[in-house]
Amino acid sequence: MGMNLGSDSTTEDEGIVDINTTPLIDVMLVLLIMLIITIPLQTQAVSIDLPQGNPPPPTHEVPVATIAVDFDNSITWNGAPITSEDDLQAHLREVAAVPEDDQAETHLQANRLADYKTVIHIMADAQRLGVRKIGIVGLEQFTEGQ
Repeated sequence: MGMNLGSDSTTEDEGIVDINTTPLIDVMLVLLIMLIITIPLQTQAVSIDLPQGNPPPPTHEVPVATIAVDFDNSITWNGAPITSEDDLQAHLREVAAVPEDDQAETHLQANRLADYKTVIHIMADAQRLGVRKIGIVGLEQFTEGQ
């Protein structure tokens, strides 16, 4: 039962080739402690009182106004052609004149070949004149073939 306290050659200093793992263990312990501290912060929940059951049915039918922009940038309002800018603005003023709760939903249906300038001009006019319920419909034509 002997114990080896070094090499046989006492004249040469040999370097230690083992990796010092102490700094690695220290870093891992610090990261583990940080993880343990931050986990409770991430699992906090916000309680929200959500409505239960079905919503009541609407008390009245909401009117819908449809603005269609065709491939040649011609504009129609509920199927009737719009011939001038003043005509379009008159229709938009009629919709905006109604209180916001009873205001008609305005559906903007643009053809995929219509100019962006025409469509955005209609949306800007509607916003400027006070139309609050406007939406773009007919987007399925843009997803076909993809």
